[in-house]
Amino acid sequence: QVQLVESGGGLVQPGGSLTLSCAVSGIIFSIWTMAWYRQVPGKERELVATISSRGATTYADSVKGRFTISRDNAKNTVYLQMNRLKPEDTAVYYCKPVLNGIAWGQGTQVTVSS
Repeated sequence: QVQLVESGGGLVQPGGSLTLSCAVSGIIFSIWTMAWYRQVPGKERELVATISSRGATTYADSVKGRFTISRDNAKNTVYLQMNRLKPEDTAVYYCKPVLNGIAWGQGTQVTVSS
């Protein structure tokens, strides 16, 4: 059974930084593209960033230049470094392999507020 455990969220002031982590078990982590998503109550879940098995990355326009996705295949972990955070980045952040049939984890709350 695949398990996704997100961590690293919290309250941060605008302009601040946070690094999210997602520990993955139950799949051969290194071969799958991984993604970070975020969701605000009442809105659809938004794709934030992806990283392929070879390390190729993509970003939503809203975070390009501020967020960096990375992975450590030895630790089965994917990261999201978030810099220059804005209030509109406030959301619950989730990671997930780009693979059908995987349940979402519990997510980690990020709140950007002064």
